Amino acid sequence: MTHPVSHSVPNRNWSYPTAIKFGVGRISELADHAKSIGLTKPLLVTDKALASLPITKNALDVLEAAGLGRAVFSDVDPNPNEINMAAGIEVYLAGGHDGVICFGGGSALDLGKMIALMAHQPKKLRVWQLEDIDDWYTRADASKIAPIIAVPTRAPSTTQ
Repeated sequence: MTHPVSHSVPNRNWSYPTAIKFGVGRISELADHAKSIGLTKPLLVTDKALASLPITKNALDVLEAAGLGRAVFSDVDPNPNEINMAAGIEVYLAGGHDGVICFGGGSALDLGKMIALMAHQPKKLRVWQLEDIDDWYTRADASKIAPIIAVPTRAPSTTQ
């Protein structure tokens, strides 16, 4: 007797030390998670291609239905740079946002985290001054880093 192989992934939670939630349909919990970390007006950062896809529309619908707005920044190059970061910070500050939802692949996640890190740091601080060398990270004021939610939309495929 053979047993059928299930190709569905069960929902699971993992915390180390950050909550990691995965599974089919979990995007419906995005607004609840945003509210649980105090967000009231997040900025969703994604890339240009993903911005127009149904997956992003669905995430924005979830946020909007919960009263968290529908703000998107998608000027993300494949290798984000300081120009992208400055534009994102400008949108973040002008919109009065209180956190960032990084949505997509590595470029969007990287840029979203940089916007959250740098938006409220002193203007004289440059991102290269925070490079992973010795204790350079202490140049950033950790209390000024905006809350971040990262939603990776790309995962390696599996075959059997």
